[in-house]
Amino acid sequence: MDFSYPPEAEQFRKELRAWLSAHLTDVVIDSNDRRGADDGAFATLREWNATIADAGWAAVSWPREYGGRGATPLEQLVYAEETTRARVPNPLNIIGINNIAPAIMQYGTDAQKEHLLTRMLRADDIWCQGMSEPEAGSDLAALRTRAVRDGDHFVVNGQKIWTSLGHRADWCQLYVRTDPEAPKHKGISCLIVDMTLPGIEARPLVTLNGSADFAEVFFDDVRVPADALLGPLNQGWQVATTTLSFERAAAARLYAEMQVRMAALVTDIAATRGANGSALDDPATLRRLGELDVRIAFLEVLCLRSISAGMSGGDGFATASLAKSVWGDIGKDMAALAFDTLDPGAAAGRWDEFRLTSHALTIAGGTTQINKNITAQRVLGLPRR
Repeated sequence: MDFSYPPEAEQFRKELRAWLSAHLTDVVIDSNDRRGADDGAFATLREWNATIADAGWAAVSWPREYGGRGATPLEQLVYAEETTRARVPNPLNIIGINNIAPAIMQYGTDAQKEHLLTRMLRADDIWCQGMSEPEAGSDLAALRTRAVRDGDHFVVNGQKIWTSLGHRADWCQLYVRTDPEAPKHKGISCLIVDMTLPGIEARPLVTLNGSADFAEVFFDDVRVPADALLGPLNQGWQVATTTLSFERAAAARLYAEMQVRMAALVTDIAATRGANGSALDDPATLRRLGELDVRIAFLEVLCLRSISAGMSGGDGFATASLAKSVWGDIGKDMAALAFDTLDPGAAAGRWDEFRLTSHALTIAGGTTQINKNITAQRVLGLPRR
């Protein structure tokens, strides 16, 4: 596992740092914490997305023809480290950029690529992904939302839930069942759906921290043009698992984020003084901090192993799934330590917010249960039950 950076990657780092120094503002950074509850913050981030996209820094792993930089894996690693440590907000269309766009690049028509990708990159259009359903959860193959062909349209009926930005979205990459008689992995199709079509209702879901980042979306006899099909009919599972993976160093964000949070936590604990002095004088607190520091170092090794495997043609996905599970557990334990150590409202309430949202780390981007199954089968070689 060799991550010595060649001169080209270090030059890439230098250019990125210089651009961020000139353009990234505290207003943009602070807006990230309020994006789900403040329309003004959301608008600020939308403007930032356009700014960073126009400069070619929004999706460096994308091919240049679509607005990216065709970055090498090591340049992607540099990008993930630098943007995370600078607290650059994730794109509003992060699911679109990382998951939907590669599918459009592979399966989309020329017209779809030309019209949709640039607008997605700039956040001119907001995208959501219609996967999870009330009775399906993380099991995409168990979806029930139906699409029936009627002339030159599909008629869609069903419900999606926990749809990120579903109530703000202009477009949805929607997975539907088009052949109920086929094996459940075979009868799924993917549609690109205009969210303004009649019969679509999106209701925001407010979470514990007061944010509305998710929605439940209902489809009632929605007529979707047949040319909105993305990929072959009944091959939606193949579209969903598309791994063009331009973003080959995304795992770096996991350890870099926790390193940033850890540094902030140590600073805030050091500033907290009680009757017995600094909280850092407490052996129990020091032990918990030390354990977290070691676990973050272990997480970094896991992430770099995943990236290294991907660069050498190996199976980086399995190690990345393990790293994601470790990341979620570290986040929850760090939030608990902050809650136990700091006064309520410390650091302008940053840790109160993280305490509420930290449990979502084991759900977002793949639940811990699903990732443990992947680890068992693809890392440990255990049989399926």
